[in-house]
Amino acid sequence: MTSLESTTVDARRLRAFAPLRRRDYRLLIAAVALSLFGSGMWTVVMVFQVLALADSPTALSAVAACFSGGLIAFALVGGVAADRLSKRAILVTVQGASLVAVAVVAALGTTGVLDLWHMAVASVVLGAGGAFFFPAYSAYLPSVLPAEELLAANGLEGALRPTLQQALGPAVAGMVVGAFVPPTGAFVVCASFAASMVLLLFVRPLPVSPPESSTPEAHSNVFADLREGFAFTVRTPWLLWTLLFACLMVLVVMGPIEVLLPFLVRDNFADGERAFGLLLTAFGVGGAIGSLAVSAGRMPRRYLTVMVLCWGLGSVPFAVLGYTSSFWVMATALFVVGLTDGAGMVIWGTLLQRRVPGELLGRVSSLDFFVSLALMPVSVALAGPLATVVPVPVIFVVVGTVPLVLALVALTVGRMPADEIDHPLDVVERVDTRP
Repeated sequence: MTSLESTTVDARRLRAFAPLRRRDYRLLIAAVALSLFGSGMWTVVMVFQVLALADSPTALSAVAACFSGGLIAFALVGGVAADRLSKRAILVTVQGASLVAVAVVAALGTTGVLDLWHMAVASVVLGAGGAFFFPAYSAYLPSVLPAEELLAANGLEGALRPTLQQALGPAVAGMVVGAFVPPTGAFVVCASFAASMVLLLFVRPLPVSPPESSTPEAHSNVFADLREGFAFTVRTPWLLWTLLFACLMVLVVMGPIEVLLPFLVRDNFADGERAFGLLLTAFGVGGAIGSLAVSAGRMPRRYLTVMVLCWGLGSVPFAVLGYTSSFWVMATALFVVGLTDGAGMVIWGTLLQRRVPGELLGRVSSLDFFVSLALMPVSVALAGPLATVVPVPVIFVVVGTVPLVLALVALTVGRMPADEIDHPLDVVERVDTRP
């Protein structure tokens, strides 16, 4: 390696981890990491605790639906809160509420008086907490870091999410629950949430700026705030068409992945459960690598085009899943999908923080969150019946090709190539926050 190449590699590495030089960001990302780890553990603890109480798929489905219900019900309200209230206080409160909910489950489970309705309430609390936590975190980050470090910060968070929430957290929970009883896993989740809350308490509060005189009239109620966020989205083409694209992509992709892929894996491999777990790991590893790879560089000059094509072209490998019985082909396909998905998500998070005005960032982030979830139950509900009339390989061809078509439509109708030229983000000094 030449000295120039070595210098370039060192610069990319320093850029990727530059946010960690700042005390408040170190505390914040450590708290997020612990929260992700605890959430990943809870997914497994919840399953086995419900099965210990009532060995019924219906009961498990009901408790899991309570989590999703809390998430969806409060998704938009969480954005309003992030724009109205102290973001640090929201983060601390969410971790405190999550800690109490899981601690009650752990205590009741240990004493033998835990019932299904306790699990349902805890799931609602944790789901609602997620609806408040991540819009507040996304809106808080630009106050902690300069604009040129946001890409790296989103890359780190993007790498932590699959690593901790989708891999390490569930793995540790499986070992703990397998060796002991479900309440033991709940106590570990409590410790994770408690440590996260303590770290957030040490993050320095931001200076409080006096409200403008027009604020009470402009934001008289929650619905007025929501209307303002929707109005900004509708009149901002790149934002509107990215959200529409994401919403339709979720409808096309999530149901087949959640419902049909497990059956596909079971039918192709003798040890279907193990193979499915390893395939999800390949997806998660790809997401982590994609996130870190983007964070180590600069914001792409054609950031909208790169982001949308990452999601559109990145979905093409789905098309091979129904036509192969090779584990390694499937794993490679899902790795590529994860890689491109992670890369696109890092650009998207940074784009929102750079181009959405700060006073609207919480609401726009929560709208993005809501759109990502809204059609997921519909997609899941349709996938099973659809597979009875359409061959599964054909469904996966549609899953692999339709997102690319949607991506090209979004790029064209949203006038994204022209917009990214008019609003460059690769040079910090030229950044503006106009739609």
